[in-house]
Amino acid sequence: MMQGKHRAARGCPVSHKKAAKHMEKLTVITGTNASGKSRLGIKLAKKFGAEIISADSRQIYEGLDLGSGKVTKEEMDGVPHHLLDVAKPNDFYSLVDFQRDAYKAIDETLARGNKAFLVGGTGLYVNAVTDGYNISLQGPSMEKRRELNAKSKEELIGMIREKAPEMLEGLDLMNTQRIERTAERVLAGDTGKRVNVPRYETLVLGVTWPREVLYERIRERLDRRLSQGMIDEVKRLREQGATDEFLYGLGLEYRYILMYLRGEFESFDAFYQKLFMEIRHLAKGQMTWFRKRTDIHWIDMTKNPEAEASALIEEFYQGR
Repeated sequence: MMQGKHRAARGCPVSHKKAAKHMEKLTVITGTNASGKSRLGIKLAKKFGAEIISADSRQIYEGLDLGSGKVTKEEMDGVPHHLLDVAKPNDFYSLVDFQRDAYKAIDETLARGNKAFLVGGTGLYVNAVTDGYNISLQGPSMEKRRELNAKSKEELIGMIREKAPEMLEGLDLMNTQRIERTAERVLAGDTGKRVNVPRYETLVLGVTWPREVLYERIRERLDRRLSQGMIDEVKRLREQGATDEFLYGLGLEYRYILMYLRGEFESFDAFYQKLFMEIRHLAKGQMTWFRKRTDIHWIDMTKNPEAEASALIEEFYQGR
Protein backbone atom coordinates (compact mmCIF):
# COMPACT_ATOMS: atom_id res chain seq x y z
CA MET A 1 0.00 0.00 0.00
CA MET A 2 1.12 3.56 -0.66
CA GLN A 3 2.17 5.44 2.43
CA GLY A 4 3.71 8.74 3.50
CA LYS A 5 5.05 10.88 0.69
CA HIS A 6 5.05 8.14 -1.90
CA ARG A 7 3.01 9.08 -4.92
CA ALA A 8 0.75 7.35 -7.36
CA ALA A 9 2.12 6.24 -10.73
CA ARG A 10 5.13 7.98 -12.23
CA GLY A 11 6.40 9.28 -8.89
CA CYS A 12 4.84 12.71 -9.20
CA PRO A 13 5.82 15.23 -6.54
CA VAL A 14 3.42 16.22 -3.79
CA SER A 15 1.17 18.92 -5.18
CA HIS A 16 -2.38 20.13 -5.36
CA LYS A 17 -4.37 20.96 -8.43
CA LYS A 18 -3.43 24.43 -9.60
CA ALA A 19 -6.28 26.75 -10.42
CA ALA A 20 -7.04 30.33 -11.26
CA LYS A 21 -6.66 32.75 -8.35
CA HIS A 22 -10.40 33.34 -8.07
CA MET A 23 -11.09 29.66 -7.38
CA GLU A 24 -12.10 28.72 -3.84
CA LYS A 25 -10.14 25.98 -2.08
CA LEU A 26 -11.43 22.52 -1.24
CA THR A 27 -9.71 19.83 0.83
CA VAL A 28 -10.54 16.23 -0.03
CA ILE A 29 -9.98 13.29 2.34
CA THR A 30 -10.54 9.98 0.60
CA GLY A 31 -9.34 6.40 0.76
CA THR A 32 -10.32 2.80 1.25
CA ASN A 33 -12.96 1.14 3.38
CA ALA A 34 -12.16 0.94 7.10
CA SER A 35 -9.19 3.27 6.71
CA GLY A 36 -10.32 5.84 9.27
CA LYS A 37 -10.91 8.70 6.81
CA SER A 38 -14.16 9.79 8.50
CA ARG A 39 -12.55 10.00 11.93
CA LEU A 40 -9.51 11.82 10.58
CA GLY A 41 -11.75 14.18 8.63
CA ILE A 42 -13.69 15.11 11.76
CA LYS A 43 -10.52 15.78 13.77
CA LEU A 44 -9.13 17.98 11.01
CA ALA A 45 -12.45 19.75 10.48
CA LYS A 46 -12.60 20.71 14.16
CA LYS A 47 -9.04 21.99 14.03
CA PHE A 48 -9.50 24.09 10.89
CA GLY A 49 -13.10 25.25 11.30
CA ALA A 50 -14.40 23.17 8.40
CA GLU A 51 -17.69 21.55 7.49
CA ILE A 52 -17.78 18.08 5.96
CA ILE A 53 -19.49 17.18 2.71
CA SER A 54 -19.92 13.41 2.45
CA ALA A 55 -18.83 11.67 -0.77
CA ASP A 56 -20.41 8.27 -0.16
CA SER A 57 -22.97 6.78 -2.55
CA ARG A 58 -24.84 4.89 0.17
CA GLN A 59 -24.77 7.36 3.04
CA ILE A 60 -27.03 9.65 1.03
CA TYR A 61 -29.95 7.34 1.90
CA GLU A 62 -32.02 7.54 5.08
CA GLY A 63 -31.87 4.42 7.23
CA LEU A 64 -28.69 3.07 5.67
CA ASP A 65 -26.58 3.59 8.76
CA LEU A 66 -24.64 0.56 9.97
CA GLY A 67 -24.30 -0.98 6.53
CA SER A 68 -22.88 2.21 5.04
CA GLY A 69 -20.66 3.10 8.00
CA LYS A 70 -22.45 6.42 8.46
CA VAL A 71 -21.07 8.51 11.31
CA THR A 72 -23.35 9.04 14.29
CA LYS A 73 -24.23 12.41 15.81
CA GLU A 74 -21.85 11.63 18.68
CA GLU A 75 -19.02 10.78 16.28
CA MET A 76 -19.56 14.05 14.40
CA ASP A 77 -18.43 15.84 17.57
CA GLY A 78 -20.23 19.02 16.59
CA VAL A 79 -18.82 19.19 13.06
CA PRO A 80 -21.57 19.98 10.51
CA HIS A 81 -22.03 17.21 7.94
CA HIS A 82 -23.77 17.52 4.59
CA LEU A 83 -25.23 15.04 2.05
CA LEU A 84 -26.18 12.45 4.63
CA ASP A 85 -29.80 11.21 4.53
CA VAL A 86 -30.77 13.34 1.52
CA ALA A 87 -32.67 10.57 -0.30
CA LYS A 88 -35.07 7.82 0.69
CA PRO A 89 -34.64 4.11 -0.08
CA ASN A 90 -35.81 3.27 -3.63
CA ASP A 91 -35.22 6.87 -4.76
CA PHE A 92 -33.24 7.49 -7.93
CA TYR A 93 -30.17 9.56 -7.00
CA SER A 94 -27.69 10.03 -9.82
CA LEU A 95 -24.16 11.33 -10.16
CA VAL A 96 -25.70 14.52 -11.55
CA ASP A 97 -27.75 14.85 -8.35
CA PHE A 98 -24.70 14.32 -6.19
CA GLN A 99 -22.51 16.81 -8.04
CA ARG A 100 -25.23 19.47 -7.94
CA ASP A 101 -25.89 18.94 -4.23
CA ALA A 102 -22.18 18.79 -3.39
CA TYR A 103 -21.46 22.04 -5.24
CA LYS A 104 -24.34 23.70 -3.38
CA ALA A 105 -23.20 22.44 0.02
CA ILE A 106 -19.58 23.42 -0.63
CA ASP A 107 -20.48 26.89 -1.88
CA GLU A 108 -22.80 27.54 1.05
CA THR A 109 -20.13 26.36 3.49
CA LEU A 110 -17.55 28.69 1.94
CA ALA A 111 -20.04 31.56 1.96
CA ARG A 112 -20.36 31.12 5.73
CA GLY A 113 -16.62 31.69 6.01
CA ASN A 114 -15.84 28.06 6.82
CA LYS A 115 -13.54 25.67 5.02
CA ALA A 116 -15.10 22.79 3.09
CA PHE A 117 -13.79 19.24 3.42
CA LEU A 118 -15.07 16.60 0.97
CA VAL A 119 -14.76 13.27 2.80
CA GLY A 120 -15.59 9.83 1.43
CA GLY A 121 -14.50 6.81 -0.52
CA THR A 122 -16.79 6.74 -3.56
CA GLY A 123 -14.20 7.50 -6.20
CA LEU A 124 -16.68 8.59 -8.87
CA TYR A 125 -18.26 11.09 -6.48
CA VAL A 126 -14.87 12.46 -5.46
CA ASN A 127 -13.71 12.85 -9.06
CA ALA A 128 -16.98 14.42 -10.20
CA VAL A 129 -16.40 17.31 -7.79
CA THR A 130 -12.62 17.67 -7.76
CA ASP A 131 -12.22 17.30 -11.53
CA GLY A 132 -15.40 19.18 -12.37
CA TYR A 133 -17.06 16.56 -14.54
CA ASN A 134 -19.20 18.15 -17.24
CA ILE A 135 -22.00 15.61 -16.87
CA SER A 136 -24.95 15.11 -19.16
CA LEU A 137 -28.06 16.52 -17.51
CA GLN A 138 -30.31 13.90 -19.07
CA GLY A 139 -32.85 12.89 -16.46
CA PRO A 140 -34.15 9.35 -16.00
CA SER A 141 -36.68 8.28 -18.63
CA MET A 142 -39.27 5.79 -17.45
CA GLU A 143 -39.80 4.55 -21.00
CA LYS A 144 -36.08 3.90 -21.41
CA ARG A 145 -35.95 2.35 -17.95
CA ARG A 146 -38.60 -0.20 -18.96
CA GLU A 147 -36.72 -0.94 -22.17
CA LEU A 148 -33.49 -1.49 -20.26
CA ASN A 149 -35.17 -3.59 -17.57
CA ALA A 150 -36.01 -6.15 -20.28
CA LYS A 151 -32.32 -6.64 -21.06
CA SER A 152 -29.87 -8.84 -19.16
CA LYS A 153 -26.89 -7.35 -17.37
CA GLU A 154 -24.58 -8.85 -19.99
CA GLU A 155 -26.61 -7.25 -22.81
CA LEU A 156 -26.42 -3.86 -21.11
CA ILE A 157 -22.65 -4.11 -20.60
CA GLY A 158 -22.27 -5.11 -24.26
CA MET A 159 -24.29 -2.09 -25.37
CA ILE A 160 -22.17 0.26 -23.26
CA ARG A 161 -18.96 -1.31 -24.54
CA GLU A 162 -20.10 -0.87 -28.14
CA LYS A 163 -21.40 2.71 -27.94
CA ALA A 164 -19.42 4.36 -25.13
CA PRO A 165 -16.54 2.15 -23.89
CA GLU A 166 -15.09 4.95 -21.76
CA MET A 167 -18.14 4.77 -19.54
CA LEU A 168 -17.14 1.29 -18.38
CA GLU A 169 -14.09 2.76 -16.64
CA GLY A 170 -14.65 2.55 -12.90
CA LEU A 171 -18.17 1.11 -13.33
CA ASP A 172 -19.05 -1.58 -10.75
CA LEU A 173 -20.02 -4.48 -13.00
CA MET A 174 -21.66 -6.22 -10.04
CA ASN A 175 -24.03 -3.28 -9.47
CA THR A 176 -27.00 -3.84 -11.77
CA GLN A 177 -28.58 -0.52 -10.84
CA ARG A 178 -25.47 1.44 -11.83
CA ILE A 179 -25.15 -0.51 -15.08
CA GLU A 180 -28.75 0.29 -15.99
CA ARG A 181 -28.27 4.01 -15.20
CA THR A 182 -25.14 4.06 -17.35
CA ALA A 183 -26.93 2.28 -20.20
CA GLU A 184 -29.72 4.83 -19.99
CA ARG A 185 -27.23 7.66 -20.39
CA VAL A 186 -25.76 5.89 -23.42
CA LEU A 187 -29.23 5.64 -25.01
CA ALA A 188 -29.64 9.37 -24.35
CA GLY A 189 -26.51 10.05 -26.39
CA ASP A 190 -23.93 10.43 -23.62
CA THR A 191 -20.58 9.03 -24.83
CA GLY A 192 -18.72 9.55 -21.57
CA LYS A 193 -16.23 11.86 -23.25
CA ARG A 194 -16.03 14.89 -21.03
CA VAL A 195 -14.30 18.23 -21.04
CA ASN A 196 -13.81 18.72 -17.32
CA VAL A 197 -14.35 22.15 -15.80
CA PRO A 198 -12.76 22.22 -12.32
CA ARG A 199 -14.63 24.50 -9.95
CA TYR A 200 -12.21 24.47 -7.00
CA GLU A 201 -8.52 24.37 -6.26
CA THR A 202 -8.09 21.08 -4.44
CA LEU A 203 -5.79 19.38 -1.98
CA VAL A 204 -6.41 15.62 -2.06
CA LEU A 205 -5.33 13.53 0.93
CA GLY A 206 -5.43 9.73 0.73
CA VAL A 207 -5.97 7.42 3.69
CA THR A 208 -5.15 3.72 3.80
CA TRP A 209 -3.00 1.16 5.63
CA PRO A 210 -0.58 -1.65 4.78
CA ARG A 211 -2.65 -4.47 3.32
CA GLU A 212 -2.65 -6.89 6.26
CA VAL A 213 -3.41 -4.11 8.73
CA LEU A 214 -6.25 -2.89 6.52
CA TYR A 215 -7.72 -6.39 6.26
CA GLU A 216 -7.71 -6.74 10.04
CA ARG A 217 -9.41 -3.34 10.37
CA ILE A 218 -12.04 -4.49 7.87
CA ARG A 219 -12.70 -7.65 9.91
CA GLU A 220 -12.93 -5.73 13.18
CA ARG A 221 -15.34 -3.22 11.68
CA LEU A 222 -17.49 -5.95 10.14
CA ASP A 223 -17.69 -7.80 13.47
CA ARG A 224 -18.60 -4.59 15.28
CA ARG A 225 -21.34 -3.61 12.85
CA LEU A 226 -22.86 -7.09 12.85
CA SER A 227 -22.94 -7.06 16.65
CA GLN A 228 -24.60 -3.63 16.56
CA GLY A 229 -27.47 -4.98 14.46
CA MET A 230 -26.57 -4.59 10.79
CA ILE A 231 -28.71 -7.59 9.80
CA ASP A 232 -31.68 -6.16 11.71
CA GLU A 233 -31.14 -2.88 9.85
CA VAL A 234 -31.71 -4.64 6.53
CA LYS A 235 -34.77 -6.45 7.93
CA ARG A 236 -36.19 -3.12 9.04
CA LEU A 237 -35.50 -1.48 5.67
CA ARG A 238 -37.40 -4.25 3.89
CA GLU A 239 -40.30 -3.96 6.35
CA GLN A 240 -40.42 -0.21 5.68
CA GLY A 241 -40.66 -0.71 1.93
CA ALA A 242 -37.11 -0.84 0.59
CA THR A 243 -37.24 -3.21 -2.37
CA ASP A 244 -34.94 -6.18 -2.77
CA GLU A 245 -33.84 -4.71 -6.11
CA PHE A 246 -32.78 -1.50 -4.38
CA LEU A 247 -30.93 -3.30 -1.58
CA TYR A 248 -29.20 -5.68 -3.97
CA GLY A 249 -28.05 -2.77 -6.12
CA LEU A 250 -26.31 -1.18 -3.14
CA GLY A 251 -23.71 -3.94 -3.14
CA LEU A 252 -21.59 -5.28 -0.30
CA GLU A 253 -23.25 -5.40 3.12
CA TYR A 254 -26.77 -4.77 1.88
CA ARG A 255 -26.53 -7.21 -1.02
CA TYR A 256 -25.11 -10.09 1.00
CA ILE A 257 -27.30 -9.57 4.04
CA LEU A 258 -30.29 -9.58 1.70
CA MET A 259 -29.06 -12.84 0.18
CA TYR A 260 -28.55 -14.26 3.69
CA LEU A 261 -32.08 -13.30 4.72
CA ARG A 262 -33.45 -14.94 1.57
CA GLY A 263 -31.67 -18.18 2.50
CA GLU A 264 -29.11 -18.03 -0.31
CA PHE A 265 -26.21 -19.04 1.98
CA GLU A 266 -25.96 -22.44 3.60
CA SER A 267 -24.84 -20.94 6.90
CA PHE A 268 -24.00 -17.71 8.69
CA ASP A 269 -20.31 -18.56 8.41
CA ALA A 270 -20.58 -18.92 4.63
CA PHE A 271 -22.32 -15.54 4.46
CA TYR A 272 -19.71 -13.93 6.73
CA GLN A 273 -16.72 -15.22 4.80
CA LYS A 274 -18.19 -14.15 1.45
CA LEU A 275 -18.97 -10.66 2.72
CA PHE A 276 -15.54 -10.25 4.30
CA MET A 277 -13.88 -11.34 1.06
CA GLU A 278 -15.97 -8.91 -1.01
CA ILE A 279 -15.20 -5.95 1.28
CA ARG A 280 -11.50 -6.76 0.92
CA HIS A 281 -11.96 -6.94 -2.83
CA LEU A 282 -13.64 -3.52 -2.81
CA ALA A 283 -10.73 -2.02 -0.87
CA LYS A 284 -8.34 -3.31 -3.54
CA GLY A 285 -10.57 -1.87 -6.23
CA GLN A 286 -10.66 1.49 -4.47
CA MET A 287 -6.87 1.59 -4.45
CA THR A 288 -6.81 0.80 -8.17
CA TRP A 289 -9.23 3.68 -8.74
CA PHE A 290 -7.31 6.15 -6.58
CA ARG A 291 -3.95 5.25 -8.12
CA LYS A 292 -5.18 6.85 -11.33
CA ARG A 293 -4.96 10.21 -9.59
CA THR A 294 -1.44 11.62 -9.52
CA ASP A 295 -2.33 14.44 -7.12
CA ILE A 296 -3.05 12.38 -4.00
CA HIS A 297 -0.79 12.75 -0.99
CA TRP A 298 -0.99 9.46 0.90
CA ILE A 299 -1.00 10.03 4.65
CA ASP A 300 1.09 7.62 6.72
CA MET A 301 -1.54 6.28 9.13
CA THR A 302 1.06 4.29 11.10
CA LYS A 303 2.73 7.45 12.44
CA ASN A 304 1.02 10.77 13.17
CA PRO A 305 -1.57 11.23 10.43
CA GLU A 306 -3.25 14.25 12.01
CA ALA A 307 0.03 16.17 12.20
CA GLU A 308 1.05 15.23 8.65
CA ALA A 309 -2.34 16.16 7.21
CA SER A 310 -2.44 19.39 9.24
CA ALA A 311 0.89 20.54 7.84
CA LEU A 312 -0.33 20.00 4.29
CA ILE A 313 -3.63 21.77 4.96
CA GLU A 314 -1.89 24.73 6.58
CA GLU A 315 0.40 25.09 3.57
CA PHE A 316 -2.55 24.77 1.17
CA TYR A 317 -4.52 27.57 2.84
CA GLN A 318 -1.53 29.77 3.55
CA GLY A 319 -2.27 33.37 2.76
CA ARG A 320 -6.06 32.88 2.60
